[in-house]
Amino acid sequence: MPFVRIDALGTGRDRLDALGRAVHQALTETMRFPPDDLFQVLTGHDGTHSTLRYDDHLGIHRDDGIVFVAITMRSGRPPAQKRALYRRIAELAHTYAGTEPRNVLVTVTENASADWSFGHGVAQYAPSDAAGTPPAAH
Repeated sequence: MPFVRIDALGTGRDRLDALGRAVHQALTETMRFPPDDLFQVLTGHDGTHSTLRYDDHLGIHRDDGIVFVAITMRSGRPPAQKRALYRRIAELAHTYAGTEPRNVLVTVTENASADWSFGHGVAQYAPSDAAGTPPAAH
């Protein structure tokens, strides 16, 4: 984990790939997630069949280069680490995909270890028995 959803307006496969790489690199650098911990849903919106809505909230003028990044991860990271993550995502989205930092909106949703299953119907990060013993590492 984390689980990442990226929605971008008026974008194709190359830009989506670049945005995915930017977010993943930022997560590995600032949150110390391992490089093989990659779970992303990348969606481009054409403005006709699907779109994104936005405004100039907080005085930040956004345009059709808007990107929404939603990250779900286990709780416990301090605010300073999250601020570093947001900053790094914006920097790398600009470097890799040409996205203006003002157009990068990031949300983080935190949950508990028992809220994850990575396959086989098992909560790999949750205790496996009544005694609270965690399962063997995979």
